[in-house]
Amino acid sequence: MNKTIRITGMHCTNCALNIEKGLGKTQGVKNVNVNFTTEKASVEFDENKVSEAKLLERIKELGYSGEFVVASFDREKEIREKEERQLKGLLLLSILLSLPAFVIGMFLMEFPYKGYVLFLLATPVQFIVGWRFYKSTWASLKQKTANMDTLIALGTSVAYFYSLYLILQNPMGETYFETSAVLITFVVTGKYLEARAKGRTSQAIRELMQLSPKQARVLVKGKEKIMPIDDVKAGDILIVKPGEQIPVDGTVVSGDSSVDESMITGESIPKEKARGMTVYGGTLNKHGLLRIKATRVGADSTLSRIIHLIEDAQTKKAPIQSYADRISSYFVPAVILISLLTFLAWFFLFGKPLSFALTAAVSVLVISCPCALGLATPTAVMVGIGKGARNGILIKGGEVLEKSQKINAILLDKTGTITLGKPAVTDIISFGKMSREDVLSFAASVEKASEHPLADAIVEKAEKEGVGIHGVSKFRSVTGKGVKGVVSRKTVMLGRPEWFDAGRRISDKVHELEDDGKTVVLLRVGEELGAIAVSDVVKPDSAEAVAKFRRMGFEIYMITGDNERVAKAVARKVSVDRYFAGVLPEDKSKLVEKLKKEGRNVAMVGDGINDAPALALADIGIVMSSGTDVAMESGDIVLMKNSLLDVVKAINLSKATMSKIRQNMFWALIYNLLGIPVAAGALSSVGVILNPMIAGGAMALSSLSVVTNSLLLNRAKI
Repeated sequence: MNKTIRITGMHCTNCALNIEKGLGKTQGVKNVNVNFTTEKASVEFDENKVSEAKLLERIKELGYSGEFVVASFDREKEIREKEERQLKGLLLLSILLSLPAFVIGMFLMEFPYKGYVLFLLATPVQFIVGWRFYKSTWASLKQKTANMDTLIALGTSVAYFYSLYLILQNPMGETYFETSAVLITFVVTGKYLEARAKGRTSQAIRELMQLSPKQARVLVKGKEKIMPIDDVKAGDILIVKPGEQIPVDGTVVSGDSSVDESMITGESIPKEKARGMTVYGGTLNKHGLLRIKATRVGADSTLSRIIHLIEDAQTKKAPIQSYADRISSYFVPAVILISLLTFLAWFFLFGKPLSFALTAAVSVLVISCPCALGLATPTAVMVGIGKGARNGILIKGGEVLEKSQKINAILLDKTGTITLGKPAVTDIISFGKMSREDVLSFAASVEKASEHPLADAIVEKAEKEGVGIHGVSKFRSVTGKGVKGVVSRKTVMLGRPEWFDAGRRISDKVHELEDDGKTVVLLRVGEELGAIAVSDVVKPDSAEAVAKFRRMGFEIYMITGDNERVAKAVARKVSVDRYFAGVLPEDKSKLVEKLKKEGRNVAMVGDGINDAPALALADIGIVMSSGTDVAMESGDIVLMKNSLLDVVKAINLSKATMSKIRQNMFWALIYNLLGIPVAAGALSSVGVILNPMIAGGAMALSSLSVVTNSLLLNRAKI
């Protein structure tokens, strides 16, 4: 049995690893995958050996809370909002107390009863706001590991309790209460921002669910009956009127219409449907009345499969353990050991007084307080995300930045990503005496009364160029061929080239335009012929962006639900060597999975619902802001300017940010490597003794250097 458990109480990626280890050791559990981003665990277990209640009990023993996921998206939203509210409350409390503590501790040296005031301000921060760090530390210790929370709990506790000892000796003396309070405030700020930026997976899926019609018009014994969508069965005959959504996947049994399938295939131009053709649930019937036979309903429908693919892809996203967490698992035990050895050596081996040995041991812990190490990642991430936002690049968290700089393969959706995603007139041709304006005028006049999918593009072109649109009489639509009517006393025909008896020169020109990925309609006015070509236009900067991808060494693929002819033409225009046409959503995600299994780090760039599963499964999902809400929620990066050039900027920004993090880590560790021996008394023989007060100052200086280095990221060119 495979079940999904929502877990609350995780504070970092190490928490996810702790739960994986703990659940994995439980008898009857076959496989566990815990995702920190979605806060869910996918657990495969033998229900004969372990019960659901036992699994939840085990999670509680590990220091967390869990509940089995049910199909309630409101519950998902409720949990998310509750977490944000709790963190916001803790953050406000922490700021209100730590800010005055910082001012008093750093600047008001003669403040009355200074030590006691700082004690009163710092205590709630330490044990109310900071309780989550103690809880996480305890959970980590039970799994015999350490994480960033361990460092925070250890460092702030040393500063707090040593300060408590000092004020008992001298209420007006130097303390480190403000250090512990400010550090906790910094970390909780990062946790709150992370909670807000973390993937809103439940919202994305809720948007998808809303696309599915709630009712269907079903033929029952020859009469129309409106019934809930859940009651529709395979084999039922449904009626779909113009402007209505198609309720379920099915086959057209009668009627002709055009259907907007952009949410499924990504194609901008509606598809014409006739008897025997397939339609998909959730797509929009544009014009004619259709009767369809339901073929796939409920969980088997295309839309439901897309929802499942997104959930599955998000669960598969392996958590990334941050550099600080990896270092801390070794760093924390080492620091504690060094501090203990320092005390034992000075007191027992060298016979120094207790005060000297204790001071040296505490100095080691204070100078090792993970301020710089704790700030190394979040400060750089916050600056990087802020810089991205100012450039119209919205990045959903630090994990995204870490993954982005590793990308070496890019998959580009065609419609709305490489192209504008909207059909437009590209060519207006006269094969006789008619002027270009006449061709457009007659075509727009007859199309004004038409419901043909291309009619809007032709009429819009005429209005934009100020060409006259005249009234039409005797208008008639010929199914599968085109339209005809009388305009300015002249008979006008407009439609598919096959409807006309055109000469070879005209046929060659039509084929040339079609080979370029354009849809062509011919126009006959009396004996005169003309042509209008419509296509989804390539964005002006798409070719330049692809060229930059190539120079950066990326493998570039284009994938589209459009046909081979159109895909080939667009690929040629932007110089993409590898492309896949006629691709459905599940095929897009399969391609992403295939590339990942081959060892590539994949970025998927798209804008539609049809891209959502692939966006969620890719290492990085990049979405145009012109896309659907579902795609934007599924993506990791949102490009507000809808330009592929911003993909280049996003990757360059991620590289610059990760470079800053590595620099911060280097200086933080070098500082500790040099400072710890001095704090331990290695230079005491030459009169250099580092007391806790100086150690605290050095610790603050290291933090300042890390923050300053992170701020320099604002000057980086992307």
